[in-house]
Amino acid sequence: MAPNEQLFKELIYRHRDLIWSVCSNYRFSAAWETEDLFHEVLCTLWRDFGSFDGRSSERTWVWRVANNTIVSLKRRYANQPAPASPPVAEPASQADDSTALLQLVDSLGEPDSQIVRASMYGFGYAEIARMTGLTVAAVSMRLTRARRKIKKIYEKQ
Repeated sequence: MAPNEQLFKELIYRHRDLIWSVCSNYRFSAAWETEDLFHEVLCTLWRDFGSFDGRSSERTWVWRVANNTIVSLKRRYANQPAPASPPVAEPASQADDSTALLQLVDSLGEPDSQIVRASMYGFGYAEIARMTGLTVAAVSMRLTRARRKIKKIYEKQ
């Protein structure tokens, strides 16, 4: 039998903002819109719903599934050319700054970009360590190095 639909709906209702945020903050090819990523994550959550064993919080599990789904899609479609879109001249805005920051985070590669994103979502070092399988010390070190690298690159721009 399929996972309990009502429990699944409640899980999605509680964490829909987190899922949407993860999906909208990844810079993906133009072929993948936020809504598409959101639906892919929902499908993965549904498929894996029965595997949630409570060793981590629901929020941590949902974030991890969402993040891993998108990272997997990025790897799968990395070599496909993005459709050409005409350049649009827009004034600099806060959205441009956040886009630039997220591109810098993406440039860190895995698992560092994943660690930085988890930190941006408010997860603590211990929780990030559980998510990634690293030690708390390794998470701390990787975050420190990533922040330095981002700061250095950002200051050059």
